[in-house]
Amino acid sequence: MNETTSEVRELDAMSVADILQALPHRYPMLMIDRIIEIDGDESAIGVKNVTFNEPIFQGHFPGNPIFPGVLIIEGMAQTAGAIVIKHDSTAERKSIVMLLGVDNARFRKPAGPGDTIEYHISKVHRRRTVGRYRAEAKVKGTIIAEAEITAMIVEAQS
Repeated sequence: MNETTSEVRELDAMSVADILQALPHRYPMLMIDRIIEIDGDESAIGVKNVTFNEPIFQGHFPGNPIFPGVLIIEGMAQTAGAIVIKHDSTAERKSIVMLLGVDNARFRKPAGPGDTIEYHISKVHRRRTVGRYRAEAKVKGTIIAEAEITAMIVEAQS
């Protein structure tokens, strides 16, 4: 009989203040409100609360507000970038994450005002400064979009 040992991991989180320290994005381009259940740079869940007050809804689309798919992809990339920066951060070096590619993007259902989008991110692989992450955007547990995100860590310019 094989005895199985399970490793207990302590999960981390990031508030919006932590995200603002990790990412250069600011309103109106910050697409995550908080990150929950961070497991190093292995996985995380980013959260975006979609509100009718966002400027994008003035034109996308009046009378039928839909949160743009490209901004959902941006939220996925920001979630992956924030956990990588948090994982790799040192006091001596300030880095940023640059998006290199988006592959296999699929949009399944729209999101709109009142929805809470969860960005479920999991590492596919990472070598030094380049990482690839699988991402799913969910609303109430239903996948609304998915993609594979590739990004590179670069030293921030002072």
